[in-house]
Amino acid sequence: MIGRLTGLLAEKNPPEILLDCNGVGYEVLVPMSTFYNLPGLGEKVSLLTHFVVREDAQILYGFGNAAERAAFRQLIKISGVGPRTALSVLSGMSVQDLSQAVTRQEAGRILKVPGIGKKTAERLLLELKGKLGADIGVPVSVADDAQSDILQALVALGYSDRDAALALKALPKDVGVSDGIKLALKALAK
Repeated sequence: MIGRLTGLLAEKNPPEILLDCNGVGYEVLVPMSTFYNLPGLGEKVSLLTHFVVREDAQILYGFGNAAERAAFRQLIKISGVGPRTALSVLSGMSVQDLSQAVTRQEAGRILKVPGIGKKTAERLLLELKGKLGADIGVPVSVADDAQSDILQALVALGYSDRDAALALKALPKDVGVSDGIKLALKALAK
């Protein structure tokens, strides 16, 4: 329902922020990875959101990039993992770290997240296998910031994670961001 919010940052109280969008203040819960990258109070910010409607509440979750939101949506599909737990996972580890843990089936890395026990960590590994990281064609570790930026740009343009990752694999390793996006778009247009 609400996919993105752009406005002025009015308040910061981790993990909640207040975003003023033309006079309407939205309370948004964000993972700490997004929280640390927020600008100062009164500055403009744009967040991708996920809107959760429950019997007793309506809650907005905000994310700094599409990969975080996609990981959050995969996490909340898992039985026994609600939005708060998913937010905790994304606050405790990056999407790339989560992806690597799933690919390598490393429960120990997920157990380090506060509130995640052994059974939940094992369930996460089982349920996310094939849905995150290298299992769906995203490189386990992105070689550098340029490749990460290219991947994010392709996803933002509407390409699936799988298509974007396949296009990224075909690019030379030392390509710049703008040239890489152009080459990837040409490859995807075929």
